[in-house]
Amino acid sequence: MKKVFLTAALAVLSMSALFAQNNFRGTIVYSATSTGETPLQIPAEYATAEVKLFDNKATTSSTLFTNSPMVNSVLVDGNNQTNCMDLSMIMMFLQQNEVELDYNGPSKILVKHTYTQQDIDSLTIPVTEGFYIEYVNGETRTICGVEAKKAVFHVFDEDGDDHPMTVWYNETMGPANNFLFNGIHGVALEYTRDMGEGRQLTLTATEIKKGKVKEVDMYLPSGYEEIPNETLEALFKQIAEEMEYLNE
Repeated sequence: MKKVFLTAALAVLSMSALFAQNNFRGTIVYSATSTGETPLQIPAEYATAEVKLFDNKATTSSTLFTNSPMVNSVLVDGNNQTNCMDLSMIMMFLQQNEVELDYNGPSKILVKHTYTQQDIDSLTIPVTEGFYIEYVNGETRTICGVEAKKAVFHVFDEDGDDHPMTVWYNETMGPANNFLFNGIHGVALEYTRDMGEGRQLTLTATEIKKGKVKEVDMYLPSGYEEIPNETLEALFKQIAEEMEYLNE
């Protein structure tokens, strides 16, 4: 009986460790530098960025991580990601060009996505198209006083050519799979983006500020509304079609 109890207890401890939640709370400050063969002019809004972390949550309003001027902020909460989008500028542009959208809802919307366990598992499966993450054992660096482990993002273009990108990450801070950084464990502390034509943008953590981040900092901002997926897809499709037509 004691042996059975001990086995069960060890199993519980193992499961607890497996699903252990990071409890770091603080802010990571990044700087962006041009590191490619061809110099890259970095606008002021891209020169620095911040990511706030609270246990298994991460949020940012920095353009470097939102990847679009229409996305005001991004929240990653476990396997859920929410983008807060403001479409007012593009709607105004289309209106000025006499384009009438079928959509008549709010311009500030919430775009939500939940990553399944299958999505997460597929991140580390080697493929020859698309994208996967390779975690490299035994290689570490110290960035901002913390240990960073090495991973490689394998990104394949339309011709099937691999464009590997080295990422240095720390898995003790942030979500277990942080989709601000393509699903990396924890948080990326340094990585390089290929901007094409010999241009590269390297983001490096320059400061890790512990504390001063509260759960309220992870709340979604007010004034945004969630709309049905079908409506959202139809809206984005029509915007893309109208923009393509105007650019011809």
